[in-house]
Amino acid sequence: MDNLQRRFGQLVAAHRKRAGLTQDALAAKAGLSVDMISRVETGATGARFPTISKLSEALEVDPAELFSPEVPSGAKDRAVLSGVVSRLAGLSDRDLGWVTQLLDVALRRR
Repeated sequence: MDNLQRRFGQLVAAHRKRAGLTQDALAAKAGLSVDMISRVETGATGARFPTISKLSEALEVDPAELFSPEVPSGAKDRAVLSGVVSRLAGLSDRDLGWVTQLLDVALRRR
């Protein structure tokens, strides 16, 4: 369960950043506390269906997108993301570690 909470939180954070929102802004838009957003994003707590619904509405995504990087039918086209995820899925843990380090370096330059 902890792994699911962490993955859920990571996807919430990724969608929040993609939307250009701070945790404060997402909390206000979703009608949740900043503490709740922080705890969800770090995987420290799970989210019940009403919270998931508020988050998905505030982030303007299908709720399923908060559980998987795969795009549900009818959602925004994210072919590039799906392609990257598919490629990463075939890598070894060692190679994934290397890619993670590479991404960390690349994203710091933004």
